[in-house]
Amino acid sequence: MWCIHSSEANAISNRTQSFGTGPDFGIPSGSTLRLRLRRRAEAARPDAWLKKSVLAALASVAIGLFPLTSSAQNPRQWFDQGRPTAQALQASAVLNDAGADGLEPGDYRADQLRDALDRARTGPELPATTLDRLDAELTRSMQDYLMDLHRGRIDPQQVRQQFRVLIPAPAFSDPAPFDPAAYLSTALAQDRLPQAVREARPDSMLYADVRRALAQYRALSHHWAWENELPPLPGGKLVAGQPYPGVPRLAQRLIALGDLPADTLIPEQYEGVLVEGVRAFQQRHGLLVDGVIGRDTMQQLQIDPARRVRQIELTLERLRWTPLLEAPRMIVVNIPEFVLRAYEVRNRQADVQLQMKVIVGRAQRTPTPVMDGEIQNIEFSPYWNVPRSIVRSETLPRLRRDPAYFHQQGFEFVTPDGTVLGTPSAANIEALARGELRIRQRPGPNNALGDIKFIFPNSQSIFLHHTPAEALFDRYRRDFSHGCIRVEDPLGLAEFILREDAAWTSSRIRQAMARGTSQTIRLQQPVPILISYSTVVVKNDKVYFFPDLYGLDSVLDKALQQRVRVARLSESQQPMDEKTRPGPCQ
Repeated sequence: MWCIHSSEANAISNRTQSFGTGPDFGIPSGSTLRLRLRRRAEAARPDAWLKKSVLAALASVAIGLFPLTSSAQNPRQWFDQGRPTAQALQASAVLNDAGADGLEPGDYRADQLRDALDRARTGPELPATTLDRLDAELTRSMQDYLMDLHRGRIDPQQVRQQFRVLIPAPAFSDPAPFDPAAYLSTALAQDRLPQAVREARPDSMLYADVRRALAQYRALSHHWAWENELPPLPGGKLVAGQPYPGVPRLAQRLIALGDLPADTLIPEQYEGVLVEGVRAFQQRHGLLVDGVIGRDTMQQLQIDPARRVRQIELTLERLRWTPLLEAPRMIVVNIPEFVLRAYEVRNRQADVQLQMKVIVGRAQRTPTPVMDGEIQNIEFSPYWNVPRSIVRSETLPRLRRDPAYFHQQGFEFVTPDGTVLGTPSAANIEALARGELRIRQRPGPNNALGDIKFIFPNSQSIFLHHTPAEALFDRYRRDFSHGCIRVEDPLGLAEFILREDAAWTSSRIRQAMARGTSQTIRLQQPVPILISYSTVVVKNDKVYFFPDLYGLDSVLDKALQQRVRVARLSESQQPMDEKTRPGPCQ
């Protein structure tokens, strides 16, 4: 893999001026390709440095700017007696089918290589230097494809994903970091290229399910039901029993998407089976399930399958570098879905043991970071140490207006030496404002963290906890926190985490949560946790779409469009953008 920056692009551009067009093996000439690339780049209007990088890099490939070695020094992998082997044709088919995994065949010059191989297979025998170049080019494209398929095209940290990336090689290779060159050579030597390609994909049902969803929505991309938009809603919303001129087209969309059976008898107005079909649609799109077509439901109904295809492609890209199924037990929070699942993993297959609603960080102010870690401690009846940002923005103004709020909420001041002060005097409040005191909330029914806290070390001070504001779990959109994750069923989660520790029975967990005295325990076996971000989920063979809550799909889409070639994941250590760091949470 390689990545070209602006300075490197200038050097390449200077060097390419001294090269000729090189041998032709079925791709456009250097000047023709440069012209096409220039027009494409101008249409896209990227930044100037990126435009030069793309043009220089791809044009240099087209004119043969890479070292040539003789076939005696480096035996060809793809040719036998001047003709492409069966594996060469398999490789060409693989590259042309890259779109099935949400990749771009053009990134691997699939069309040009296919035409060149066809010419080499049926036409006059090509010169040795041309065969060497074509052999090297096919090898390079296959290595790039395998790396992209296995590990993705983007460093997660570029798109605000704080994962500790450690993705092993597929099963038939040695358990070492993925080496596409060695992996490809082994596959060719064993004459098992198609199988090796399948094994290079992420080894999870999640990926396989989303990959099938991509094929399903690609097949719908030109469905006539989306040729025209649905008519405007009468009075801004549509409720059961109302007439609506868009009933036939609405019904056809719901049938095409699987929310209504294919043999549904379509009513003359919006009622009956149509309302039930809309309810099923709302359930699959993270909407309020009420059968009423309002602004949000209408907006989702108007999105055509071609746009969903891109959403699914971005999800596949994320799954390639999201650390899944790495331990016998695992907790996964999906931010856009507002759901936590606890898995047991056997033979690389995940079995959902527990599922619950969660509340995550506010989209515009304190988004929950995407990261992974290990839950190492549980704190029962926790204190809440109020973060300075919340002290300044919320607690201090309230105490100055109403000092009685101090006792109502069970607060206490703490000095630097640990002395506890229980009086909301004016002097103490001003000392808090100057940072000379800190404030915390005692364990109890009003504690913002509820009666339990699940701790996993991380640089963002994010953790999971219960909450006294349980009514918020009834909302269909649940981004209300300062960044931490509030869980709907803390007892169930504690039971799952402590399952391997016989001393911690369900009764003992309840007692510790209700005691009102803070107690922290260290887990004998830490439990991995993954805070993920997926706007597409497949459940029971149905495809669910969720809003791009934090805009991370848009960030990833832009990064993919702007990249020249992805760098190896280990080469980038970009910190999280300060604008995206969550504030202290409650």
